[in-house]
Amino acid sequence: MKGLVLAFALFFSLAAAPPPSKELIGSWRLVRFTRTIVATGQTFETFGKKPSGFIQFGNDGRMTMLIVKDQRPNPPDPEKMTDEERAELFRTMIAYAGTYTFDGKTLQCHLDVTWNQAWTGTDIQRHVTFEGERLILTADAHKSYVDGNLITGIMTFEKAK
Repeated sequence: MKGLVLAFALFFSLAAAPPPSKELIGSWRLVRFTRTIVATGQTFETFGKKPSGFIQFGNDGRMTMLIVKDQRPNPPDPEKMTDEERAELFRTMIAYAGTYTFDGKTLQCHLDVTWNQAWTGTDIQRHVTFEGERLILTADAHKSYVDGNLITGIMTFEKAK
């Protein structure tokens, strides 16, 4: 019986997800967000020259991200916002949270909750590069929700202090 218990313990310890990378853990502040149209090579500042946002990675394998455009609408009274104002606020942000794994080069996120319900329950992949105190996430070519073009995207973050 002891042997069976030991075998189960060994199996489940080997099957568990690897611990998150210490280099990735923590809070990161967005400094730049660009998209490049694959067909033309044109690069655009996705949410303006000074977008705001954070991405956070926990020791528990969970992550959260919120990014907003640099010059968002500021309705004077939230209770009296028009549908057009609400739609513009929605178009000028990205937010999601879920679980993640990181193998040292590739970040895989399973999105449990998102600002855009079409993304909820999906998985995204980003290639990760570290440059000093910077974290750079690069997306493979995909259809842009902003303009429908085939694009690649790069988000650059700095370690939050």
